[in-house]
Amino acid sequence: MNDKRGGEGFAAGPPQGEMRPLGGQRSTRSDKLGGNVILEVRDLHVEFPTAAGPARAVDGVSFTLDKGMRLGLVGESGSGKSTTVLALMQLIKAPGRISAGTAQLAGDDLLAMTAGQIRKARFSRIALVPQGAMNSLNPVLTVRAQINDLLDAHQQKPDAKERARHVASLLQRVGLANTVADQFPHQLSGGMKQRVCIAIAIALSPQLIIADEPTSALDVIVQKQVMQTLIHAQREIGAAIILVGHDMGLMAQFAHVVGVMYAGRLVEIAPVKEIFANPRHPYTRMLISSLPSFTTRKVFRGIPGVAPSIVNPPSGCAFHPRCPRAEAICAREVPIDDVISAGHHVCCHFARELAPTVNLGAALA
Repeated sequence: MNDKRGGEGFAAGPPQGEMRPLGGQRSTRSDKLGGNVILEVRDLHVEFPTAAGPARAVDGVSFTLDKGMRLGLVGESGSGKSTTVLALMQLIKAPGRISAGTAQLAGDDLLAMTAGQIRKARFSRIALVPQGAMNSLNPVLTVRAQINDLLDAHQQKPDAKERARHVASLLQRVGLANTVADQFPHQLSGGMKQRVCIAIAIALSPQLIIADEPTSALDVIVQKQVMQTLIHAQREIGAAIILVGHDMGLMAQFAHVVGVMYAGRLVEIAPVKEIFANPRHPYTRMLISSLPSFTTRKVFRGIPGVAPSIVNPPSGCAFHPRCPRAEAICAREVPIDDVISAGHHVCCHFARELAPTVNLGAALA
């Protein structure tokens, strides 16, 4: 984990938060996480070996997250969103590897933990609501058996009566009847399966919940119900959440802070109202402009071109081949982090020249 590469950092916190200094030596414990900070990710790199060279799926991602806050990570498929959050749980499958970075959860470096330590931390401190609940549950075990497996793995609630009460309480929290406990996954709807995954994620009251596209393959009504269930459960246990997805509209409703990823990098991050009312990275602006509007009739335009190769990325700013604002400097130099305002950080050479053109702030009030 000594393969350090450059990467500019962002601070994801509440709207009044400030950029927090990054860097320093790696350790398994840090006393520098003060105040409300629950997670601090520094210079995270994840790569996969290929015949043409390493594919840098995550390239220098840094951010902090405060207790009780919800950070939304958005971007196109292949931008590094899911890889970033899976790295926090050391779930990168070989031959992929975490080549650099730290991830301090309440002062403990998740990436420096041994296999035994991270196994204990999973679901007790950092939990995952996986992408695709349809395929995430064991088809031959009842819901009760799957929750009990988790409790057994962490040696929690050995008394049978107490455990039964806990299972019933978990299902009640996510809006399911206790009878669901003795059903098999094939007997449940897609929304019910996703609620079961949320119940499993909160079973041990973790400090951080990662929800990787929690509403994929669900219809719009069920999406809203599942998200409301997730937020309610989060508030009950006081956890922070990282939401991963493509849906900017969903992030507008449920995230406190939104981070935009492109080609393995975090190119813009800001409080949700700020990023919708005042997007400063061209990629962010183009993502937001693709949202339908109830008040404005317009022609929707896609983002031209395709996402770049992460094995041989473009020089300078990775977005410059697709960017309508690109100039010569964009192909020469990687843009550095520019602090636009408190909590609003952008990696673009022309961030300060891009005046606000998208007025969605009032709609989010």
